[in-house]
Amino acid sequence: MKADLSIDFCGIKSPNPFWLASAPPTDKAYNVIRAFEAGWGGVVWKTLGEDPPAVNVSSRYSAIYGKNREVLGFNNIELITDRSLDINLREITAVKEAWPDRAIVVSLMLPCEEHYWADILPKVEATGADGIELNFGCPHGMPERGMGAAVGQVPEYVQLVTSWCKKHSRLPVIVKLTPNITDIRQPARAAKAGGADAVSLINTINSITSIDLDRMVALPTVGQASTHGGYCGTAVKPIALNMVAEIARDEQTRGLPISGIGGINNWRDAAEFIALGAGCVQVCTAAMLHGFRIVEEMKDGLARWMESKGYQTLADFSGKAVPNTTDWKYLDMNYKVIARIDQDACIGCGKCFVACEDTSHQAIAKLVDPISAARSYQVIDHECVGCNLCEITCPVQNCITMVPQQTGKPYMNWTQDPRNPRAEKVPTAA
Repeated sequence: MKADLSIDFCGIKSPNPFWLASAPPTDKAYNVIRAFEAGWGGVVWKTLGEDPPAVNVSSRYSAIYGKNREVLGFNNIELITDRSLDINLREITAVKEAWPDRAIVVSLMLPCEEHYWADILPKVEATGADGIELNFGCPHGMPERGMGAAVGQVPEYVQLVTSWCKKHSRLPVIVKLTPNITDIRQPARAAKAGGADAVSLINTINSITSIDLDRMVALPTVGQASTHGGYCGTAVKPIALNMVAEIARDEQTRGLPISGIGGINNWRDAAEFIALGAGCVQVCTAAMLHGFRIVEEMKDGLARWMESKGYQTLADFSGKAVPNTTDWKYLDMNYKVIARIDQDACIGCGKCFVACEDTSHQAIAKLVDPISAARSYQVIDHECVGCNLCEITCPVQNCITMVPQQTGKPYMNWTQDPRNPRAEKVPTAA
């Protein structure tokens, strides 16, 4: 059965869950039209603000590279739109009229005074846009003006501004959360209390990616100085997934629609966010690095995977991983795995041995054939704690696997463990 990728996200419909995030790729009609032609299901228009518009500096980007100059992390110090409000509103109106089946959400950032929001919201609504996203996450440039992360880090402000938007607009309100906070659940709860229809996360993370050691200045460099920026790209995906999961499983925010953002490069990344409760995903860095056509693989890959699993719609697997995500104290203390090395696949590099011998549990033996001097490695079962460091360091996929062991012991978590000085008493059968 063919998979249906269409979604209805808090009342906003689009033909697929792949939206472009509020960023340079969505800063003008030309870009958005090209994105829709490539197949994106929606866009969040680059953040609008008060006039006169923000003024950007040059340069604006820096990166962390992997092998072959693959960009692992991306840093930017670009601000919200540097074009006038009137031009943006006219372009949003024209694009929505030309592409009625695609989602257009307008990102907004304004001072923390109600009259600013009361003034702009009717203008945005008049464009025909499908919703608004409140940018409470930008970590650079705007917080100095009392906006962006300066709002997102204070739950009371999040609730207040969200309530203003619900008061002055009929459009769905999505609150974009900053990751630069101790507990992501607090602003999410505040957004819900303020009437938010959904939340989106994560926005970028405060960062300095690197230092030019010749000039002794961070990158990107503006003249002879630099500043912290917003970090995004592949490297932030684990942080984003965790924060999405925290909101999805929190008793106070469970069921609140989530738009997942952070390090989404392909269909599998998107599927992981959806499995943790996201109803749609937003992409930025991958599109900036590889162009709009990446959405073709994303859509095709997600549809093929869904069909292989028997999922007809995204709702069939959205949130399926949430019940399996818990606090550490509820993990099974009696569950055990040990490493197994496939000797036929092993190339004898010894990386597993070095990692285990030097930094782990000395659970791998190095064997040398007395005749050929060939090396081989074998797990010492009674020393293996199942940490899976060896599996991670092995350069050959599936050469080392972690094999569950029959312990004969029932489930027991840390709150029940007698080794825990604060263990709870486990009820016994009468």
